[in-house]
Amino acid sequence: MLAAQITRSLHHQRYWKSVDDLDYMYVKYARIWIPDPEVVWKSAELVKDYKSGDKVLHLRVEDGKELQYSLDAKSKELPPLRNPDILVGENDLTALSYLHEPAVLHNLKVRFIDSKLIYTYCGIVLVAINPYEQLPIYGEDIINAYSGQNMGDMDPHIFAVAEEAYKQMARDERNQSIIVSGESGAGKTVSAKYAMRYFATVSGSASEANVEERVLASNPIMESIGNAKTTRNDNSSRFGKYIEIGFDKRFRIIGANMRTYLLEKSRVVFQAEEERNYHIFYQLCASATLPEFKTLRLGNASYFHYTKQGGSPVIDGIDDAKEMMNTRRACTLLGIADSCQMGIFQILAAILHLGNVAFTSRDADSCTIPAKHEPLTIFCDLMGVEYEQMAHWLCHRKLATATETYIKPISKLQAINARDALAKHVYASLFNWIVDHVNEALHSTMKQHSFIGVLDIYGFETFEINSFEQFCINYANEKLQQQFNMHVFKLEQEEYMREQIPWTLIDFYDNQPCINLIEAKLGILDLLDEECKMPKGSDNSWAQKLYNTHLNKSVLFEKPRMSNKAFIIQHFADKVEYQCEGFLEKNKDTVYEEQIKVLKSSKFKMLPELFRDEKPISPTTATPSGRTPLSRAAVKPSKSKTAQTSKEHKKTVGHQFRNSLHLLMETLNATTPHYVRCIKPNDFKFPFMFDEKRTVQQLRACGVLETIRISAAGFPSRWTYQEFFSRYRVLMKQKDVLSDRKQTCKNVLEKLILDKDKYQFGKTKIFFRAGQVAYLEKIRADKLRAACIRIQKTIRGWLLRKKYLRMRKAAITIQRYVRGYQARCLATFLRRTKAAIIIQKFQRMYVVRKRYRRTLAGTIVLQSYLRGYIARKKYQQMLRGHKATIIQKHVRGWLARVRYHRSLEAIVYLQCCFRRMMAKRELKKLKIEARSVEHYKKLNVGMENKIMQLQRRIDEQSKDSKSLIEKLSTLEAAYTSETEKLKNDVERLKMSEEEAKNATNRVLSLQEEISKLRKELHQTQTEKKTIEEQAEIYKQETDQLVLELKEQNTLLKTEKDELNRRIQDQAKEITEVMEKRFTEETKQLDLDLNNERQRYQNLLQEFSRLEERYDDLKDEMKVMVSISKPGHKRTDSTHSSNESEYTYSSEITEAEEFPMRTEEPSEKKAPLDMSLFLKLQKRVTELEQEKQSLQDELDKKEEQALRTKVKEEERPQMRGAELEYESLKRQELESENKKLKNELNELRKALMEKSAPNVTAPGSPAYRVLLDQMTSVSEELEVRKEEVLILRSQLMSQKEAIQPKNTMTDSTILLEDVQKMKDKGEIAQAYIGLKETNRLLESQLQSQKRSHDNELEALRGEIQSLKEENNRQQQLLAQNLQLPPEARIEASLQHEITRLTNENLDLMEQLEKQDKIVRKLKKQLKVYAKKIDELEVGQMDNISPGQIIDEPIHPVNIPRKEKDFQGMLEYKKEDEPKLVKNLILDLKPRGVAVNLIPGLPAYILFMCVRHADYLNDDQKVRSLLTSTINGIKKILKKRGDDFETVSFWLSNTCRFLHCLKQYSGEEGFMKHNTPRQNEHCLTNFDLAEYRQVLSDLAIQIYQQLVRVLENILQPMIVSGMLEHETIQGVSGVKPTGLRKRTSSIADEGTYTLDSIIRQLNTFHSIMCQHGMDPELIKQVVKQMFYIIGAVTLNNLLLRKDMCSWSKGMQIRYNVSQLEEWLRDKNLMNSGAKETLEPLIQAAQLLQVKKKTDEDAEAICSMCNALTTAQIVKVLNLYTPVNEFEERVSVSFIRTIQLRMRDKKDSPQLLMDAKHIFPVTFPFNPSSLALETIQIPASLGLGFICRV
Repeated sequence: MLAAQITRSLHHQRYWKSVDDLDYMYVKYARIWIPDPEVVWKSAELVKDYKSGDKVLHLRVEDGKELQYSLDAKSKELPPLRNPDILVGENDLTALSYLHEPAVLHNLKVRFIDSKLIYTYCGIVLVAINPYEQLPIYGEDIINAYSGQNMGDMDPHIFAVAEEAYKQMARDERNQSIIVSGESGAGKTVSAKYAMRYFATVSGSASEANVEERVLASNPIMESIGNAKTTRNDNSSRFGKYIEIGFDKRFRIIGANMRTYLLEKSRVVFQAEEERNYHIFYQLCASATLPEFKTLRLGNASYFHYTKQGGSPVIDGIDDAKEMMNTRRACTLLGIADSCQMGIFQILAAILHLGNVAFTSRDADSCTIPAKHEPLTIFCDLMGVEYEQMAHWLCHRKLATATETYIKPISKLQAINARDALAKHVYASLFNWIVDHVNEALHSTMKQHSFIGVLDIYGFETFEINSFEQFCINYANEKLQQQFNMHVFKLEQEEYMREQIPWTLIDFYDNQPCINLIEAKLGILDLLDEECKMPKGSDNSWAQKLYNTHLNKSVLFEKPRMSNKAFIIQHFADKVEYQCEGFLEKNKDTVYEEQIKVLKSSKFKMLPELFRDEKPISPTTATPSGRTPLSRAAVKPSKSKTAQTSKEHKKTVGHQFRNSLHLLMETLNATTPHYVRCIKPNDFKFPFMFDEKRTVQQLRACGVLETIRISAAGFPSRWTYQEFFSRYRVLMKQKDVLSDRKQTCKNVLEKLILDKDKYQFGKTKIFFRAGQVAYLEKIRADKLRAACIRIQKTIRGWLLRKKYLRMRKAAITIQRYVRGYQARCLATFLRRTKAAIIIQKFQRMYVVRKRYRRTLAGTIVLQSYLRGYIARKKYQQMLRGHKATIIQKHVRGWLARVRYHRSLEAIVYLQCCFRRMMAKRELKKLKIEARSVEHYKKLNVGMENKIMQLQRRIDEQSKDSKSLIEKLSTLEAAYTSETEKLKNDVERLKMSEEEAKNATNRVLSLQEEISKLRKELHQTQTEKKTIEEQAEIYKQETDQLVLELKEQNTLLKTEKDELNRRIQDQAKEITEVMEKRFTEETKQLDLDLNNERQRYQNLLQEFSRLEERYDDLKDEMKVMVSISKPGHKRTDSTHSSNESEYTYSSEITEAEEFPMRTEEPSEKKAPLDMSLFLKLQKRVTELEQEKQSLQDELDKKEEQALRTKVKEEERPQMRGAELEYESLKRQELESENKKLKNELNELRKALMEKSAPNVTAPGSPAYRVLLDQMTSVSEELEVRKEEVLILRSQLMSQKEAIQPKNTMTDSTILLEDVQKMKDKGEIAQAYIGLKETNRLLESQLQSQKRSHDNELEALRGEIQSLKEENNRQQQLLAQNLQLPPEARIEASLQHEITRLTNENLDLMEQLEKQDKIVRKLKKQLKVYAKKIDELEVGQMDNISPGQIIDEPIHPVNIPRKEKDFQGMLEYKKEDEPKLVKNLILDLKPRGVAVNLIPGLPAYILFMCVRHADYLNDDQKVRSLLTSTINGIKKILKKRGDDFETVSFWLSNTCRFLHCLKQYSGEEGFMKHNTPRQNEHCLTNFDLAEYRQVLSDLAIQIYQQLVRVLENILQPMIVSGMLEHETIQGVSGVKPTGLRKRTSSIADEGTYTLDSIIRQLNTFHSIMCQHGMDPELIKQVVKQMFYIIGAVTLNNLLLRKDMCSWSKGMQIRYNVSQLEEWLRDKNLMNSGAKETLEPLIQAAQLLQVKKKTDEDAEAICSMCNALTTAQIVKVLNLYTPVNEFEERVSVSFIRTIQLRMRDKKDSPQLLMDAKHIFPVTFPFNPSSLALETIQIPASLGLGFICRV
C-alpha cells in the first residue's frame, strides 16, 4: 500500500519533467532512491550506466546486495537522484540540488538522528520534529542570540520564526500570524508556548507585563477542560485555538486574546476503547475525598458512565489529584474566585451524575425515569432545579405548530440522546464561559497598536473510523493548505519579479475543487444542513443524496465498494473514508428548549450565566463567538440583531464552524503568515527515534512537500553572483576572471551549462533548475579531484625520484665500502696465513718439547710414589705388630682384672649372705631376751653408754684440764673408790634405769623430730629445687624478655625513625595540602569577592536603571503638567534644575525633595507602571529610613559634643585657642541647625496644609514661603559670617593676651591701657600689637620649655626602661643557654616576636599622638596666621599717608605670589552652577579637552573642594560635590552613547576619586606623596562617604562604557570574526536555500577583522589620551575581548555552516591577529587572552582529527574551557565544506559524552555575552603638584582664582 502511495505521489508531481533532462547523470556509481515498503525510500548505487531505452536499472543497495529495478513501461520515469553528501544535512531543504520526497526525508533524518537538530527550514516553513526530550536550546541566552538577527543568519529555530514575525511587525507596521500545525502529540502547544515566551522577552515586558506568565497560567486550565487521552497521545488537544498577542506603539506586550475552534463535544458522552474523557472529570474524581468536594458526592471514575466507556481511566505517570491542584492554582492566578471555581466543579460533577440517569421504556414511543432516581436527584440538587420538571422534560418534548402546542413523550433512545445532548451543551457553555474569563484576565485597557497571532490548530487526521469531527478538521486543513499554497506561490512570484526573471505559470496543486465539494452550493455541508431540516432526515438518506449529487461527477468524491453508509474524499494529503452514521445528530446538536429553560430557572446563580447571552433554542458550538479580534485589519463579525428569524437561530454546527473558519481565514489573510509544521517522529514517544513511514505521512499532510514541489517546478537553487564566484572560482581560468563579477559568472555558466533554459540571470542572483547545482558540484568535485590527482602525481613522482637518487647514492656508497672491506679482508687473510705458518712451527716444537718433559716428569713422579708406597707399607706392618703387642698386653691384664673382680664380688656376696644369716639368728635371740628384765638392764647400760657418748662432746672440752685432777684424785681415792664403787654402781643402775626410760621416750620424740626435720628438709630441698627451677625459668624468661625487649626496642627505634620520616612526609604533605587549600581558599575568596563585587555592581546597575526610569517618568510628568496648564509660566532655573536631578545631599535636602516628588500633579492620571512605582516607593521609604538614622546619629553627636563641652569647661586650662575656636564653631552650627530645623518644620507645615496639584508651582504659598526663607537665610548667613569672624578674632586675641595672667585685675588694667593707647593714636595701637605678639612668643617659649622638660623626663624614663630591658634580655639569654638548641631557637624567636610586637604597638601609639599633635598645631597655626593678618591689616589702616610715603609698606600680598600658591581654587557660592556648566556640561572631549592635561577637570574640582575644606564650609563642600555628581550624570545621560564622552568622564571620575584618597590624610594613601603634597591634605572634613558615592558613580560609568563599546563592536564581531574570509580561498560558500544568509564576502560596507582592530585601536587611543588608569584600560580591554569571544562562539554554536575545518583555521588566524594587537599594546597580562580561550579551543576542535579513541582523549584534555554541551554541539554541527572532508560519526560523539560524563560544568550551551566583569579601581596617586596646575582660558573659568 505504501509503495502504491509513493508511486501515486511520484505521478502526481510535475517534478520529474526536469529529471528527464538529467539522463546523463545516471552513470555508474551514481546514487539514487528507490521505493521500499519498510523505510519508504532506500538508497542504491548504479553498477552499470543507464542508456536511453533500458527497461531495468542494475543497482547495488547499501548492504551489498545487487538487484534489478524495473522502470515503468509507460512513463519510463527514472528514480530520483540522491544529493551529494556535502549537501546532506542542510538547514534549508530548498538548498538541496535535487528537491524531492526522499531527499527531504533523508535530510530530516540526518539532522534529527545524527546532528540532534529538531528544526529545519523548508522555504518559508519551519519543520519542527518532536524530540520527546528536554533540550537546552530555549534559555534566555538563546533568545538573546536570536534577537535582532536575520532569519537566514542563524540555524533554524522557533525563535528565528518569532524574531522574523516581530521584526516584520515593527518594520512593516503589519500584523503577523504564526500558524503552528501538526498531528496530536507533535509538539504544537510547546512550539506556540516558546514563541510567546520569545515575544515576552524581546519586547522588554517579561518582567513588567507578565503576559506570558498569565497566558501560560491558562494552559493548565485549557488542558484540563480541552485535552484528553487518545490512542495516539495522552494529552491530545481536542480543540483549536488562536491567541492574539497585542502590542503598543513601542511594540511591548500589553495583552492577549484567545479564540477557540471546534471543541470535540462528543467526547463528553462517548469515548472509544483505550481513550478517556476530558482530564477535568478524572481530576475531580481523584480529588473526591477533599473536604470541599464532599457536597459534590463524587466517587471513582469507573462509577460514572461518562468516564468508564474507554476502559482506561488512569494515565501512566500522571497524578490526577496533583493535576487538579495545578488547575485550581492556575484559576487563582487568573483571578477566578474560589466561589466561581467551586461553581465550575459543581457543574462538572452534575454532568457526571447526569450521565448515570437511566430510563425505563413504557412502550415503543415513551419512557420514564424511576421515582427518586438517585443520579437525577443529585443532578437536581447540584444544579438547583426541581426534580419533577427535569424528570418530566427528560422524557417529553414540546411540539409547537401554528395554532397550538403539543407535549409528546419520547422513546428511550431519544431520551438518552436528549440527555447526552444536554450534557454536551452544558459542557460547551461552561467551556466558553471559562475561555471568556481567561480572556478577561489577559485583556488590557491600553490601546492596541498591532498584534501577532499564534494559531495552534489540529493537523490532518485519518483514523480507521472517521466521523463528523475528522471531517471538520480536514475541512479546516484544506482551507489552511489553500492559503498556504497561495502564499508560497505569491512569494515565488514576487521573488521572480524582483529579480526580473521571465515569469512562467507554475502548475501547483490547487485544492479549491475539494473545498467547493465541501462548502459550495449543494456541497456536502449544504446537503447535510438540508437533511437536518427534513422532518425524517437520516444518515442513510443523506448518504444517498451525496451519491446522487457527486458520485461520478466529482473526481474527488468516491463511494466505498462494500458500504452504502460511507463516502471517500480525496484531500490534498490523502484519501479519507468517512462513516455517515452520526453526522446528522452531531450537526444538529439538538437540545430541547424546555430543558434549557429549567436550567435557566435554577437557584444556582452561576448556571443562568452560562445561558445568559444564548439565543433561544440555539444549538451549542465549540466556537466562542462574539470575540472581536484585536487586529486593526481583521474583519469583524456582524453584530447579532435582536429581531432575527427562527431560521437564523437554528444554525447547525457545520454552518457555525464554516463561519468561524471564514473569519479565521480573513484574519490570517489580513496578516503576514509564518508557518511551523510539527512532526511526530514515532508513535512510541521514544527520544530521537525516527519512523520514516509516520514522518512521510505527516510531511505529505502538512504541505512541506508541496512547498518543495512548487520550488522545484521553477528555479529552486539561487545564488548571488559573489557566492557563485567564490564557490566555483576553481572552474574558472585566470583570463575568465573579470572585474565585473556578474559578467564573469555569465561567461563561465555559458561554458559549463550549454542549455540556457537550465538557469536564469537575475539582478542580484543566478537561478538554477533542479539538479543543476548538483551538476556544478560534480564538475567542481571532478576538477578538484583532477587537480588533486595531478598534485598527487607530481608529488609522488618527486618523492619517488628523490627516493631513487637517495637509494642510488646509498648503493654506490655501500659498494665502495664493501669492496674496500673485501680488499682489506684479503690482505688480512694473507698476513694471517703467514703468521699462522710461523706460529705452527713454533707451536709444534713447543708441543713436542712439552710432551717429552711431561713424560719425563711423570716417570720420575711414578717412581717416587712407588718407592714411597713400598716404604710406607713396610713401616705400617712394623707398626701394626708393635701395636698388636700393646693391645694384647692390655687385653690380658683387663681379662685378669675382670676375673679377679668377679671372684671378689662372689666372696663378698657369700660373706654377706652368711652374715645376714647370722644376724637373723642374733635378731631372734635379741627378740627373746628383750622380754626379760636383764634385757632391759643391758639395754639401759647400752643406753647409758649411748647417753654418755652423746655427752662426750661436752666432756671432751674440759678433758685436758680435768685429766690432772682426775689422776690426783684417783691416786688419793683409789682405795676409797673401790669401796664405794659398788654403791655407786647400784645407784647408777637405778638412775640409769630411770634415765633409760626417759631416754627411750626422748629418743622416740627425737626420732619424730628427726623425721619431721627430714620431711621439712625434703620439702625445703624440693622447694629449693622448685625455686631454683623457677629461678632458672625466670632467668631464661628474663633473658628472653630482655632479648625481646631489645628487639622491640630496635623495632621501636626503626618505627620511630619511620614515624619521624612519615611525620616529616606528612608535615610536607600537610604543608602542601595546606598551601593548596590556602591557594584554593584564596581563589575561592577571590571568586566570592568577585561575585559579591559583581552582585553589588549589578545592583548598582539596576539602581541606575531605575533612577533613569524615575527621571524619565518625572520628565514625562512635567511635560504632561506643562501641557495641562494653560499659558506659560516662568520658573526659577535653579529650582527646576534641582528638581530634575537626583542629588546626594544631606538629610535636609532629601527631606525637602521627597515631598515634592510625591506630591506631583495628579489631574491627568496616565497609566503608570505599577511595579516600577512600587519599587520607587520602596526606595523612597528606604531613603526616609536612612535619613531618620542619619538624624539620630546627628542628635547623638550633638549630645556627645555637649557632654564633651561640659567636661572641657571643668578643665579650662588644658586647652587654649583650639577650645575657643571649636566651641564658637559648635555654637554657630547649633544655632544655625536649630534655625534650619524650625524653618524646615514651617515649610513642611505649609506643604502639608496645601495639597493642591500645583503646590510647588511658582506663585503658590509654599513656593513663596520657600523663596522668603531662602532669601532670609542667605542674608542672615552673610551677616552671621561677618559677626562670627569679628567676634572670633577679638575673642582669640583677648584670650591669648589674658592667658599668662590669671587675675581679673591684670586683665582690667590691660584693657584700660589698651583703651588709653587707642585714644592716644596709632603708635600706641602698634605698640599694643607688638606687645601682644611678644606675650604670645613668651607663652610659646614657656610651652616649649615645658615640652622640653617633658621630653627630658621621657628620655630618662626610656633610659631606665632600656636598662630594665637589657637586664631582662640578659636573664633570658642565660635561661636560653641552658635550654637545648631547638628550644633555644624557638624561645629566642618567641621573645623576638614579642619584643617587636610591643615595639610596634608603642610606635603606633606614638604615631597617633604625633598625628594628633600635628593636627592641633596646624589648627593653632591657622588661628595665629589669621590673627596676625588681621593685626597687620589694622595697623595699615591706622597709618597715616605720610607714614606710608616715608616708610616701606608691609608686604601684605606675599601669599599671593606664585611660589606660595597653596594648590586651591576659590570661587563664589553663586558661581557654582557656572562652574559645573563650563567644566562639565559644556566641555567636549573632542574640542577643548584634547589639549588639556589628562584629568584636568578632576584636579580643578578637587582644588575647589580643598578651598571649601580650608574655609571649613561644609555646605559648600556638600553642594559642590553634589553638583559635580549630578552634572556628570546629566552629561552622561545626554551623551551616553558617545564613547569619547563616557571614557573622558570615567577617567576624570577615577582621577577625582584618587585625589580624594591621595589628599585625605590617611596613611595608606600618603605613602607615595611628596612632603608638599602632604601639606595639601584635607584638614577639616572626612569625605570617605563621598568617595563611596564617587566609586559607585565610576562603576556606573564603566558599565555604560561597556554597553557603548558593546553596541559599537556587536555589528562587527560576527562579520569580522566568522563570515569574512581573512585568508582568501580557504573556505568556499556552500549552497544556501530560500533563507539566504547575509553575505559578507568582499562586499562594500562589510566589517572585516581589520575593522575590529581599527576600532580597538580607536578605543585604546581615546582611553590613553584621556589619561585613564592603565589597570582600568586593561579591564576594559579584557571586557572587550570577552565580548568578542562570547559573541563569536555563540554564533558558531548556532550556525551549522560555520562549523568546518576551514572556518576553524580562519578563526585561529583571526585570534592570532587579536593576540598580536595585545602584544603591540603591551596588554598581554591584562587577562584578555584568557577570555578568548573557549573560542580558541572551539577552533582547535574544528581542526583536530575526530575518529579514534585517542582523538577523543585528546579532545577531552584539550577543550577544558568548553562545556560538554558546547563540545557535543560543535561536533554535531561539524559540516564538511568539500567532499574530501568526513563527518563526525555518532559513535565518536557518544564516546566524547561518555568520557566527559563526570565533568561537572554548566548545562548552559551559550556564553553570557552580556556578562560584565566586576570592575575595581586600584589606587593610582598622581605625581602632579597642585600648585603647578594652570587653568586654560578656553575653559571659561575666569571667575575662579588661585589661592
